[in-house]
Amino acid sequence: MLFLVPELPPTFLQVIEDINNLRANLRFVTSDQLNRWHGFLARMSYAKAIQQSNAIEGINATFDDAVAAVDDEAPQNPEDEDYRALLGFRDAMNYIIQLSKQSPPHTHNLGTMNSLHFMVTKYDLGKMPGRIRNGPVRVLNSETGSTVYEGPDAAMVPGLLDELIAFLNRPKDCNVLIRAAMAHLNLTMIHPYKDGNGRMARALQTFVLAQEGILDPRFSSIEEYVGRHAPDYYRVLAEVGQGAWHPERSALPWIKFCLRAHHWQATALLRRLEQSASIWALLIDRVKACGLHERTMNALMKAAYNVRVRNPSYRQESEISVQVAKIDLKALVSCGLLEPKGERRGRYYIASPQLLALRQQSRIKHDVHDPFKELPADPAPIPGFLVDET
Repeated sequence: MLFLVPELPPTFLQVIEDINNLRANLRFVTSDQLNRWHGFLARMSYAKAIQQSNAIEGINATFDDAVAAVDDEAPQNPEDEDYRALLGFRDAMNYIIQLSKQSPPHTHNLGTMNSLHFMVTKYDLGKMPGRIRNGPVRVLNSETGSTVYEGPDAAMVPGLLDELIAFLNRPKDCNVLIRAAMAHLNLTMIHPYKDGNGRMARALQTFVLAQEGILDPRFSSIEEYVGRHAPDYYRVLAEVGQGAWHPERSALPWIKFCLRAHHWQATALLRRLEQSASIWALLIDRVKACGLHERTMNALMKAAYNVRVRNPSYRQESEISVQVAKIDLKALVSCGLLEPKGERRGRYYIASPQLLALRQQSRIKHDVHDPFKELPADPAPIPGFLVDET
């Protein structure tokens, strides 16, 4: 038996409707290919998701590292384990993006799940990448050493994974946000791998959302929200799980957390799209005034968002030669928009004070609120039990 989809109170249904409206707006603005900043924002959102999902697991990679991984740049230290972890998660997410576009729709199976796990953890063979655990697994409090959660007996895992895969492949009988949340919860609680279960569960949630086809997978993920609210994430999983495999418990607290996350993520992305349009308009005027080619916007947008600009990634994005990229970047420095750092092969460029001032000028303030606080409270269910097990 897995954790079951509970009956949703009226407030949950109202929040789902609000999220669906936000996602419809997001789909409209991101599907407009005339918005030339769309591709930039998609890459930045992707990098945030990769960085935050790994940060939750104690992998100390910067956002700049994550952007470099998305742009497939050669790292300064190819043996750095944190960077290799970023690359593995990036590969898994790229695989999900490709599978989500498959026609007919991809059928979930254990082979695909193990392949994703291999990609996520291949940087450390001690994590048994691509292999189901054959013994007990515990989640420990890093400060006290006490057991926070103990997964079900290893003998139960194959059968539970079969149930989960059947759930993923059965007819879509509930809202995709709920299906994705339940996939995440069940994989987390089954804890089928020696390590990497959290990243796998979050990737699976994105996979379910991506298969819906409403949004680009890079705009579907709630990884950034989870990373920003890691204590709440672990707290709600502890509340639902109660330290062990308890599928009889209600998943409502977890679903509430996920709906908050979707509402926050969609609102934040819509705000960023508006801000990206604003700064693009300011920068394109400055580029024209300096007599620069419009392709230099690729470098300026990156730098404006505090991402290092390097010649290899710039020339790849702009489809130009090494020499043309060098000339462009030198011209951006001459115009006072970029500042060079480092020498020779280690050289990169950052935003100048002038560019940062333009970014500040373009900022648009929006409040991100808790959708549940604006609605009347539902009657409380009996703690620890499903609202409806039928």
